[in-house]
Amino acid sequence: MRYVTYEQFKGSVLDALNLQDLLDSLSDFLLQSGFAGGQGWNPWDEYGDARDSLDALRDAILRELIKSGKLTPEMVDALRGDPDSDPAVLAEISKLLDDIIASLVEKGYLRVEGGEGTMDDLHQPMAGPGSVGQAAAKSIKFELSEKGLDFLSYRALRSLLGPRGEGVAGAHETAGLSTGVEAEAASRPYQFGDTLNLDAPATLLNAIARTGLTFPLDLRYSDLMVHQSPQRSTCATVLMLDCSHSMILYGEDRFTPAKKVALALAHLLRVQFPGDTLRCVLFHDSAEEIPLPEMARAQVGPYHTNTAEGLRLARRILKGERKDMRQIIMITDGKPSAMTLPNGQIYTNSMGLDRQVIGQAFKEVAACRREGIAINTFMLARDPILVGFIGKVTKICRGKAYFTTPMTLGQYLLLDYMRNKTGRVG
Repeated sequence: MRYVTYEQFKGSVLDALNLQDLLDSLSDFLLQSGFAGGQGWNPWDEYGDARDSLDALRDAILRELIKSGKLTPEMVDALRGDPDSDPAVLAEISKLLDDIIASLVEKGYLRVEGGEGTMDDLHQPMAGPGSVGQAAAKSIKFELSEKGLDFLSYRALRSLLGPRGEGVAGAHETAGLSTGVEAEAASRPYQFGDTLNLDAPATLLNAIARTGLTFPLDLRYSDLMVHQSPQRSTCATVLMLDCSHSMILYGEDRFTPAKKVALALAHLLRVQFPGDTLRCVLFHDSAEEIPLPEMARAQVGPYHTNTAEGLRLARRILKGERKDMRQIIMITDGKPSAMTLPNGQIYTNSMGLDRQVIGQAFKEVAACRREGIAINTFMLARDPILVGFIGKVTKICRGKAYFTTPMTLGQYLLLDYMRNKTGRVG
């Protein structure tokens, strides 16, 4: 006779862990801006150039587990250095962190690369017998995969819009009317090329008014009436992100919230506005376009703010877009302090508002207006000089200015994009 022995299931912390919630809580770490100048440029940076190592990732995961209360009391005591704790508990914690990272890689949220370690090292303990060792943990690099980036983009969009209870529109409404499937306005006579969504009662009444109630009814082309609905349009957007020194100055990271907004906006366009396009431009001493998947690794640096060059590049990009609406969304916290000279050299002046630098910026703003490109500015500072500069930009291009904070930036920007209204949030 065969016998089956049952024993009590003892689940681990990993069994009760929601990896997606953990990944979301790690978003600040995974998307943090760092500093392009390296560790020497950023004295408050704990990891410096090793920020993307598995060692740094393990530390970040451990902090989140402690903060969320996921560790057992025995694990917490061991981490506190309790002399009565079992030494094996520390090895258990190390194995838990390794298993979490391996699960994130296996599910496709993270990728690992190079160094002295390999993909197989994730399935070996980082400490204890058979470990890959601390050196390998620092040499193996990780990065967000496309799946991980898409997930964080979705979570960023949900967190930005969810608290306001806002629904997401399906397309941009304009002041005009068009013929469509949904009837939202009075019908009008049919014209060649219209969607043949007939208003049957109005069509029959036209025929009856012309000939009287006779059978068969004499229905003519001029009797046809079609329903109208709000005309929908497409929009081409260039998101300009300031990555100058001030965006992470004095220990306040303003660039990471801006990156989250960029990712959320990209997810919104892909899901709700598939006809729209979004391109991203970083501006600093100069300006360059970066692919959205590279946004997670973008960093600020010891740069000035070349607003004119950023607008020039954004305008050049939008020239090639054949959309009904074209706009530039500029997120910045500083005044223009650099410009590109005719010979290609960069002229900088951080003291006050340099007339030559400001003049170049206003020249590009005026060029955008002439080409029908709207500029919506989201200012992360309230210095009176900056407020005056942004007010002049808004007046020239007839755009909008939002004076906001990193905490409220996303809600204002996304809601403005969907509503497409004119106004100012002070």
